[in-house]
Amino acid sequence: MPDTLLTRDVAVAAAIIRRGGLVAFATETVYGLGANALDDKAVASVFAAKGRPQFNPLITHVESIEAARALAEFSPLAMRLAKHFWPGPLTLVLERKESCPVSLLASAGLSSIALRVPAHPLALDLIRAAGVPVVAPSANRSGAISPTTPAHVLASLGGRIDAILDGGPSTVGVESTVVSCLGAEPVILRPGGLARCRIEEALGMTLRLAEATPGALLSPGQLESHYAPHAPLRLAATSAGPNEALLAFGADIPAHAGAMENLSPGGDTGEAAANLFAALHRLDALQPAAIAVMPIPDEGLGEAINDRLRRAAAPRRHPTGAK
Repeated sequence: MPDTLLTRDVAVAAAIIRRGGLVAFATETVYGLGANALDDKAVASVFAAKGRPQFNPLITHVESIEAARALAEFSPLAMRLAKHFWPGPLTLVLERKESCPVSLLASAGLSSIALRVPAHPLALDLIRAAGVPVVAPSANRSGAISPTTPAHVLASLGGRIDAILDGGPSTVGVESTVVSCLGAEPVILRPGGLARCRIEEALGMTLRLAEATPGALLSPGQLESHYAPHAPLRLAATSAGPNEALLAFGADIPAHAGAMENLSPGGDTGEAAANLFAALHRLDALQPAAIAVMPIPDEGLGEAINDRLRRAAAPRRHPTGAK
C-alpha cells in the first residue's frame, strides 16, 4: 500500500470507501478507521490493518435514525435513546433485521449490530458521500492508545491505510458510550462520551453496567486489556517517582520534577476526557519507566475515563502490547 494520504476532501475519501479502501476520519469521539460496511473484504481489511481479533465486533456508522432503522430492530426504549442522543457519542446494540446487508464480520457473527450516528459534520458528510454504512473502530493498532488527531493515526497506522480525512482534534476525546437494547431493559456495555446520568435521565430509570463475562463480545471496548501506552500505568497515585511521568487531575498536584500532563486543572471530567488520549500519547513518547495516574472521580465522564485507564493498566496479553 502506498503512503497514507492526508486530505480534507470528502469526495476523495468517499471514493476510497466505495472502492473497498480504508479511510481514517474525524469524529467527535476519536478518529475512526472507516470501511464499507457492506463489503466483507473491506471489513476484513479493517481487522488486518489494526491487528484486531475478529471476535471483537465493530460499530457501524450511519447518517440518520432512518438509515439505522433499515438495519436493525428498534424497541421503544431504543428509539427514545436514538431521538435524544443521535447524532452523538452513543452506540446502540440492537438485533439485526433479517434483511440487514451489513457484513456479518462486523458483528463478529452475532445476530446483533452496533450502530451510531456521529455528530461530527465531516463524518456525516463522508457517510453521505460514500452512500453506504461505514464500519469504524478507533484508527489505531489494536489495544494501543486511541487517536484524537491525524498525527496519532499516522503514527499508528501510517502505510497500512489509504487516507486520513482531517477534521482537526476530536472534541469529546473518548469513544462512544455503548448501550445494549437486546433485553427487557437497556444495559451499559461500555462507558463513554455520553455520561450515564444523561442516559438515565432520558429513560427515567437506573442503568446497570454489564459485568465482564467469558464468550462472545457484544461491543467494542470490552477486552480486559485495551487503550494502552507502551509505559505501564500506576493508578490512584498520590505521588510520582523520579523515573515516572505524572498524569494529573485537578489543582492539588504533588511536587514532581519530571514530565507531567494535567487533564483538567479545574477538575472538570469533560475537559479531562477530551485531553485523555492526547496526554497519554505525549507522555508515552517520552518513554518513562511508568506513568503515575492521579485519582479521577467517577462523576460525569469520569466513569468513561476510569474505564479506559483500568483497561490501559491491565496486564498485557502479548509482548508487543497488542490486544
